[in-house]
Amino acid sequence: MDRVSRSRLLRVSLTTAAALLLSAAAAAPLTAQTAREIIDKVDRMMRGESSHGRMTVDITTEHWSRSLDMEVWSLGAEHSLVRVESPAREAGTATLFAGDEVWNYLPRVDRTIKVPPALMMGSWMGSHLTNDDIVKESRIVDDYDFEISFEGEVDGVEVYEFTMTPRPEAPVVWGRVEEQVRKRDLMPTWVRYYDDDGTLVRTMTFSDYKMMSGRLVPAVFHIIPADKPEERTSMTYHELEFDIDLDESFFSLRTLRARR
Repeated sequence: MDRVSRSRLLRVSLTTAAALLLSAAAAAPLTAQTAREIIDKVDRMMRGESSHGRMTVDITTEHWSRSLDMEVWSLGAEHSLVRVESPAREAGTATLFAGDEVWNYLPRVDRTIKVPPALMMGSWMGSHLTNDDIVKESRIVDDYDFEISFEGEVDGVEVYEFTMTPRPEAPVVWGRVEEQVRKRDLMPTWVRYYDDDGTLVRTMTFSDYKMMSGRLVPAVFHIIPADKPEERTSMTYHELEFDIDLDESFFSLRTLRARR
C-alpha cells in the first residue's frame, strides 16, 4: 500500500472512530461531566485553536445606532484582537485582549490605554457587551458547575439545555447562565444570563448557521438586554477561518497600534 493510500485509510479510520464515540456518547445518559464536555466542545467548535475573520457589529440603543465593520483575530481562549475598519471616523480603533488585560488604541489621539479593573464592566465599543464579558466568557468551563435542565424536543428540534452556576471562588458577575444546544450538530441556539437574584439580564441568540472554513458555525449573534428589549447588539460574520498560523507575539501593543 502506498503512502497516499495509507493516509486516506487513516483519515477514514479516524472519522469512523469519532462517529462511533459520538454515537456512544449520545446513547449514554447525560451527566454533569457530559454536560461540561458538550459545552467545552461547543466552545472549541466556535473558536478553533486560532481564527481570523471579518464581521459587522450593529448596535441599537434607545437614542442612537451605529454599524462597525471589524477585523478580528484570536488564539485559544486567552488572546484576541479586534480592529475597526469602517466607518472612516472609527477606522483603526482597536482592542487587545491578552489574559486578564484589556488595551484600547485610539488612533485619533494616537493613544494606547489599558482598561483598569474598575472599568472592566464598561461597555465594549458602545455595545451591550462589557470588557469583562469578553475576557471571562472564554472561561465558562472553568468557572461554572453544570447540570442538565432539559433534554428533548423544542419546536420540532431535539436539544440539550444546561444550567451553569458559578463556583464559589470564580470571579464572575453572573448568578446563573442557561444555554440551549441543538443535539444533531451541537450548535448553540441561545444563552440566557441571570443576576444573583435570579433576574434575567440579557439573552444571546444564534442564527444563520453556515459552513465557514470547513466548520459549521452560527454567522449571526444577537445580544438583547432584558430591561430594554427594543435595544440590541448584533454581530454578523462575513468571513471566518480557523486554525491559522498565529502565535502569542502577534497579540502585542505594536500590533494593536498598527494601521493596516
